[in-house]
Amino acid sequence: MNNNTLCVGPAQTKRARPSARRISHRRYSLVNLFSTIAAWRERTHFRWELKRLAKDTPYLIDDIGLTKEQVEEEIAKLPFWQR
Repeated sequence: MNNNTLCVGPAQTKRARPSARRISHRRYSLVNLFSTIAAWRERTHFRWELKRLAKDTPYLIDDIGLTKEQVEEEIAKLPFWQR
């Protein structure tokens, strides 16, 4: 009778569970992805607010230290359907 039939070999254990390094790499990638998306959303929100500010109260643009050209450049970075 062979007693090794129920044993799990080293090759099978490596396939059965991912290594800790691989899991941490995935988590790092997800964190990086989420932070990138958050930065994009923050920039888009800033540009929307800047557009609203330039339209409603253009005299406040000088107060935040931007020129009219800088504001127009930032607004131009919005997608075409949001300009």
